[in-house]
Amino acid sequence: MKKILLLSITIVISGFLQSQTLDGIEQIAPFSEGMAAVRKGNQWAFINKDGNMVIDFRDDIYWTKNADSTKTDVSAIAYPMFKDGRCIITKKVEDGVSVFGFIDTEGNVILEPTLLNVYHFKDGYTTGVLFDKTLRGQNEFKLNIYDFKFFDVLLNTSGEIVEYYDRRQGIQMTKKRYKLPFIGAKMLNAGLVAVYHVDSGWEIRKLTLNN
Repeated sequence: MKKILLLSITIVISGFLQSQTLDGIEQIAPFSEGMAAVRKGNQWAFINKDGNMVIDFRDDIYWTKNADSTKTDVSAIAYPMFKDGRCIITKKVEDGVSVFGFIDTEGNVILEPTLLNVYHFKDGYTTGVLFDKTLRGQNEFKLNIYDFKFFDVLLNTSGEIVEYYDRRQGIQMTKKRYKLPFIGAKMLNAGLVAVYHVDSGWEIRKLTLNN
């Protein structure tokens, strides 16, 4: 009876350990905030420090093979990571242009992808370039006509826009002409933000932020 019991325990433990094994992984990112991204093909998942998967594989988690380490916006992200409990996700919109949003540490979407460029969160806030598309009507061929608007914005980790800054001009939403726009507002610390004006350069503003 004891031998049968021990054998049953061994089988259960063996099955448990096998179920926790992740194989076929092509890339493992460093841990950040207790979680590490792992990649299979173009899909990423997240594991915790016990090696357990906490966010399953999905194809909307953002990264770029041609990351530019001299930058601090999305063009610098060689692998996904969490900052302030938020990770950047992406999808394609107009003519293949990428927009960005955020998920939390449980994989819930906190901000649907609506930003053309964004920084990681720091101290509860970030800045980015908001993309807004509004239907204006139809032309004589019954084709929809849209208005595109772009703003530099300040966001909190709840995905709420705390402040709108200057409206951006000159962003072309076609694949051949589109260029990743620079972010015209950036957090300097928890109480200061720098805002860029085309005609006068950078302005430093003091903020009163409610956490």
